[in-house]
Amino acid sequence: MIELFAMGGSLFMGILTLILVCLFLSAWKAPAWVKEIGLIALAFGVASQLLGVYQASAQLQECSDISGSLVAAGVKISLIPVLYGIFIYLISLILRIIQKPRI
Repeated sequence: MIELFAMGGSLFMGILTLILVCLFLSAWKAPAWVKEIGLIALAFGVASQLLGVYQASAQLQECSDISGSLVAAGVKISLIPVLYGIFIYLISLILRIIQKPRI
């Protein structure tokens, strides 16, 4: 798990972890914000992947002799923050379901 955190990029994964902590705090203090914080995590995960793909495209433009397996490995690594953001969003949905009043 720590390997995925390091491969996903310590900046983006750290911010997503702070969002996860804020999610649990809001579930306790401000339940109305749970879904919105989950959406922020999802959007931040997608934005981090787009930034990573943009940076990789800039490197590919400079060096034309890069193998396909290296590009595939880069795409695989760029998906880690997105998956973490989706995981946080799913947790927010589960917390929201638990917190809904019973009918």
